[in-house]
Amino acid sequence: QVQLVESGGGSVQAGGSLRLSCAASGYTYKMAWFRQAPGKEREGVASITRNGSTWYADSVKGRFTISLAGAKNTLYLQMDSLKPEDTAMYTCAAKNTIIGPYTSWGQGTQVTVSS
Repeated sequence: QVQLVESGGGSVQAGGSLRLSCAASGYTYKMAWFRQAPGKEREGVASITRNGSTWYADSVKGRFTISLAGAKNTLYLQMDSLKPEDTAMYTCAAKNTIIGPYTSWGQGTQVTVSS
């Protein structure tokens, strides 16, 4: 199983930026960022495949950018123009199959955006 370690979370004011990182210990076909706020269901934020295909939740389009680097084993999420609604625990996930659920999950990193 791939080990995932996130970093980069923190507290910022609305309109600010943060970059989250997720280091993977092995091969991944697809990686993604999820987030969960207190009292809400976990939701997908963005995903990317090894061939560069990306997906973004409507709520973050134009503000967040997902990317891969480091031989495709490091995942980033550049978050700009942050809003209080973005406050959540952000977790990276990975899988090495085209179809099926994510099988590896990180511990999560907290992002707090104040107004």
